[in-house]
Amino acid sequence: MSRAAVFLDRDGTLNRQVVREGKPYPPDRLEDFRLFEDVPAACRALHAAGYVLVVATNQPDVGRGTQAQSVVEAMHARLRELVPEITRVEACYAPGKGIPHPDDRRRKPEPGMLLDAAGDLGLDLARSWMVGDRWRDIDCGKRAGVRTVFIDFGYTEELQAAPDFCVKSFAAAAGIILAQH
Repeated sequence: MSRAAVFLDRDGTLNRQVVREGKPYPPDRLEDFRLFEDVPAACRALHAAGYVLVVATNQPDVGRGTQAQSVVEAMHARLRELVPEITRVEACYAPGKGIPHPDDRRRKPEPGMLLDAAGDLGLDLARSWMVGDRWRDIDCGKRAGVRTVFIDFGYTEELQAAPDFCVKSFAAAAGIILAQH
């Protein structure tokens, strides 16, 4: 029997984002990579309920040459140390902004990272979820056929598709998922 998953955006969902002029950005340095306080316990609860936890993150600065892939991978290693319940980290390094890249099918809002993880790990997308803080996360989840939870930080960008649920914290997102389990 295939398992249900919770797909997790990284920046602004699991770790603190940097907000400039109403727009979120990932941390530049490993020293600045900090989880939200509620993330470890909420991930443990989701994992204990039987969900497979998969991070799906766009990291276009690598593709644009403005951040070293080694720094991003060090952040992922730190994330896996702090939250060992995470089964897999899917990262897309496509630069976006209309710059063609072989990884474009994996760049959110496209569902490639979720589809790849589902195929490799035997995940049931119909029973799975996507949690994120940007419109791309919600659109990605919708395109993959999973339910979506939007963490609303009041950014200046608008959602394209309506999420299934809207919350103010990761713990609240986990609570909704666990209540629907």
